[in-house]
Amino acid sequence: MQIKRRKPRVLIITPEVTYLPDRMGNLAHFLTAKAGGLADVSAALVSALFNQGADVHVALPDYRSIFEDRLAPFLRKERRLLRRVMPNDRVHLAQDRAFFYLNRVYSNYGSENIQIALAFQREVINNIVPRVRPDLIHCNDWMTGLIPAMARELHIPCLFTIHNIHTVKTTLATIEDRGIDAAYFWDHLYYTQFAEEYETAREHIPVDFLVSGVFGAHFVNTVSQHFLDEIVQGRHAFIESHLRQELINKVAAECAAGILNAPDPGFNPANDDLLAVTYGPDDHGPAKRQNKRELQRLLGLTEDERAPIFFWPSRLDPAQKGCQLLADIFYAVISKYWDQNLQMVFVADGPYQSIFRNIVNQHQFQQRAAVCDFSERLEHLSYGAADFVLMPSLFEPCGLPQMIGQIYGVLPVAHDTGGIHDTVTPMDIAGDRGSGFLFEVYDSMGLRWAIDCAMDFYQLPGQQRARHVSRIMRQATETFTHAVNARQYIELYEKMLDKPLIV
Repeated sequence: MQIKRRKPRVLIITPEVTYLPDRMGNLAHFLTAKAGGLADVSAALVSALFNQGADVHVALPDYRSIFEDRLAPFLRKERRLLRRVMPNDRVHLAQDRAFFYLNRVYSNYGSENIQIALAFQREVINNIVPRVRPDLIHCNDWMTGLIPAMARELHIPCLFTIHNIHTVKTTLATIEDRGIDAAYFWDHLYYTQFAEEYETAREHIPVDFLVSGVFGAHFVNTVSQHFLDEIVQGRHAFIESHLRQELINKVAAECAAGILNAPDPGFNPANDDLLAVTYGPDDHGPAKRQNKRELQRLLGLTEDERAPIFFWPSRLDPAQKGCQLLADIFYAVISKYWDQNLQMVFVADGPYQSIFRNIVNQHQFQQRAAVCDFSERLEHLSYGAADFVLMPSLFEPCGLPQMIGQIYGVLPVAHDTGGIHDTVTPMDIAGDRGSGFLFEVYDSMGLRWAIDCAMDFYQLPGQQRARHVSRIMRQATETFTHAVNARQYIELYEKMLDKPLIV
């Protein structure tokens, strides 16, 4: 008689998620809590793993107020079913008043974020892990940074994924006051100073959540290999030395890797209902021209289907996104390509929004540039209409716009850093390869050079340019998928478990 082996059980712990597969539970498709890209990645990874047959569970906070926005009609009739249904499902909601009434995933106050993180981790450690009994735990970012230490003490393999370089710090006393018995795994946490014994550390030496996640985990990954390499090489001054050192240690122990994120499957020009006209690699030319006219009409730009459009999709944040580089050369670029009717479209919020609006108004560029608040409809239509996507980021742990752009036939004009380096290759017309225009020196002249290269490409004969765009779209559609992403995580899980994940 053949004994059927149980599949290894994976518990993914995340503070954010956008959607889950319907089959994971009666309420799964209503549960949405998002602050940034981590939500999309978590949702897509869970879905892809589940669809490939993995025994995957997910734990997230019960953002009751956020969920009610989507659940309201359902909960009026079925509210009492919530607690009866969820414990038997694969979606495990951490229950605590700390996040019941939040209207956003993260608070504007650091101390409140610490309380939220501790409440979430307490419920995971005390209730969810004992109930699920996972064979492997996958944690995400600083809000789960204490759990790898617990997993190490319990001898459960743990993967810790770094999406964003943000952390909080607090003492063991505060952690324990929130109901987490940290005494039994305190020596697997990372302290801002050397902690020789528990009693000394408890009251006076803060625990760093993010670095504790790295220190305690059996394996660590960032969301691009090149960003991990840059951290280890000391390329970014904003990375604190102790985080860098712990990542150096993981790399030296061959317990670190980079796995790229992938765009939400909703970004697909072939079936994107937010476009004026959908298209694929074979018919992108006419469709993009129609989308371009529609975008120009909506934004009051000069209606010209031959006009090259540069699209800014990212936050207008000077600390990371490099918007000050574009501000320095904005007038010069528009003026240089005035006869070609070069246009720029911003669909992004952030501090530099007012600066670009002032430049547009001062030089009366209203028919050549549009600075818009973020809108999902405008974002999608801009990808469908634009020719180039601007990403002059100082650093980029992964980045999704450069991938989405290639799927839509919008070529990146970007700084050669982090995840951009791993997803964009320099355009080589003669060699019939490459997907964008990268500059290496982070300054406004580097960006201007890359824009000039993009314009040289745009002025190629139409058929030649279209052939390259078709090639790039096909390659991107095959490469930047959650199926590829999930397969890499499955291989990593299997390496950590030393056994197949799907049996």
